[in-house]
Amino acid sequence: MAGDHFPHLFEPLQVGPVTIKNRIVSPGHDTVMVDEGRVSDQLVAYQEARAAGGVGLIVLQAAGVHDTARYTSHVLMAADDSCISGYRKVAEAVGPHGTRLFGQLFHPGREVMESQDGSAPVALAPSAVPNERFHVMPRAMSEEMIADIVASYGHAARRLQDAGLDGVEVVASHGYLPSQFLNPRVNRRDDGYGGSFENRLRFLREILAAIGAETGDDFAVGVRISADELEEEGLPADESLAACVALDAARLVDYLSVTLGTSASLRGSDHIVPPMTEAIGYAVPYAARVKEKVSVPVFAAGRINQPQDAERVLAAGYADAVIMNRALICDPTMPRLAEEGRTEEIRACIACNQACIGHFHAGYPISCIQHPETGRERAYGRRRPAPRPRKVMVVGGGPAGLKAAAVAAERGHQVTLYEKGPRVGGQVLLAERLPGREEFGGAAMNLHAEAERAGVTIVTNVTADVDLVRAERPEAAVIATGALPRRPEIEVLGDPNILDAWQVIDGAHVPDGKIVVSDWRADWIGAGVAVDLARRGHEVVLCVNGYAAVQGLQQYVRDAHLAALQRSRVQVVPLVRLFGADDDAVFFQHVLTKEPVIIEGIACLVLAEGHVPVNGLLDELSGELSTVIEVVGIGDCLAPRSVEEAVLEGLHVGAAL
Repeated sequence: MAGDHFPHLFEPLQVGPVTIKNRIVSPGHDTVMVDEGRVSDQLVAYQEARAAGGVGLIVLQAAGVHDTARYTSHVLMAADDSCISGYRKVAEAVGPHGTRLFGQLFHPGREVMESQDGSAPVALAPSAVPNERFHVMPRAMSEEMIADIVASYGHAARRLQDAGLDGVEVVASHGYLPSQFLNPRVNRRDDGYGGSFENRLRFLREILAAIGAETGDDFAVGVRISADELEEEGLPADESLAACVALDAARLVDYLSVTLGTSASLRGSDHIVPPMTEAIGYAVPYAARVKEKVSVPVFAAGRINQPQDAERVLAAGYADAVIMNRALICDPTMPRLAEEGRTEEIRACIACNQACIGHFHAGYPISCIQHPETGRERAYGRRRPAPRPRKVMVVGGGPAGLKAAAVAAERGHQVTLYEKGPRVGGQVLLAERLPGREEFGGAAMNLHAEAERAGVTIVTNVTADVDLVRAERPEAAVIATGALPRRPEIEVLGDPNILDAWQVIDGAHVPDGKIVVSDWRADWIGAGVAVDLARRGHEVVLCVNGYAAVQGLQQYVRDAHLAALQRSRVQVVPLVRLFGADDDAVFFQHVLTKEPVIIEGIACLVLAEGHVPVNGLLDELSGELSTVIEVVGIGDCLAPRSVEEAVLEGLHVGAAL
């Protein structure tokens, strides 16, 4: 019977007046798929894909309830009736799949990330207390402003109800406006909205009352709250719990969605989308604490990536539903596959944060490095059969080659992939061996499995050359031969020990003593090698060709690496370029002043200086056989970049062959 594999996960859940078919929740998360503050066709397609995949509840992304709630240039807005038609499109798209749909109601208060036009807006808060992350000094709200914004929550909820949604969720988590009123360190008012706990809870109470007055009893209302903001200046955990208990006792909520962290600080914000350095399900105990004290359903968040993990949470009674955001971004079909017992086919999230929250922070529509179809559902949501099946040869078993082979085979082509090494996976196999990147290897496993399920023939330990291509006589050849470490031209005197990062990761002997890691890309490779060497007992100096170490990574991942560097006592020297080395010293030049920077007493120089393409076969085939077969290059052999670009190009080519 459907759901027998996970009996708790696929048991229906009553949330106020709404019955949800299973316990899997896609929570509110900004997708950057809006059109001037309104729902776009891209957002409709994105959410429809998750509904078709079997999720029980979708909570649409945070929508500003008031014009002062525009915390980014791409925020979804529900502040006037123009939003209704867009919300209705989403409701009409997900409803036929049996998925319930809630909307998030949001005001950031002082947590304003960016302006609308380049000029800084006036941010609001209970009191004029600044935040640390965005360095915003807000304006203290008058009672008239408070009343206006409270009413706007009710009006926004009514609009979403008119659009056909089943409920709303008030965002009181992560240090946003309702949390700012609750927090005595931020709320320093001396009127009826400040001082005592009851006064500080008044703002949220009035919001919920306004929503109830506008929508009635047939509309679900929930609150998302951080059980602990995990920051000294954050909302105290005991007061967060007290707020949950009070809202439940007053029958103002139908459920509580429990998370961790705060937007107000770097450390606190890392829990908004926790990186792979946090344990699976690490936030569940906080939800369990709330569940012990309230009668309404409790949703638990915090890196619950697989149905097996979700089932354990529910079976233990720690929560009533599980939030599986990135799991559904990575594989929208996960609920259906789990219900059918096909867990080996689920593409597991690796919490790299690169294309999901990383895209959001950069202002681009979210996606997934493993599943670039996410966010591109209108173009790649369905595999279109090839007009004519062809024989396709893929050279290179890294992420680009695997994705291209899988997509081409799914479309009906006869695909053989050649990999010169004993395993497919490319640089991912190195990445997983660095501190803090252990889960990254899941990308190789998932892509490999995707190719095998599609029927790709995978041949390892074979170096493909022009003669092999001639012998195989494919109609199309996809070249994905990757890249190798770059060795820059530097002045070398004597016979210094010089290794590249790949050699260190692969187990090369590193002599005792002080090690310099020269990091040109300022990404995870140089920092990861530096931490690894420090943990082996070396004194390590990380010299970065950027403003800071790991500056190219998404903030929450970057913070984890910076913390690891600090804890490992790695010395970081920023803004330098490698110039030369001798038997005892490494020479750099400051990129701004041109002054020499000399580090002496060195036992070994480790190079993390980027990569160079391995494009010899591509060049040969492009000249010799391009009139006979279709030849296309993808991934690092075109230009060394990241896994994201490699997999995306594999998708593009596999879909176009």
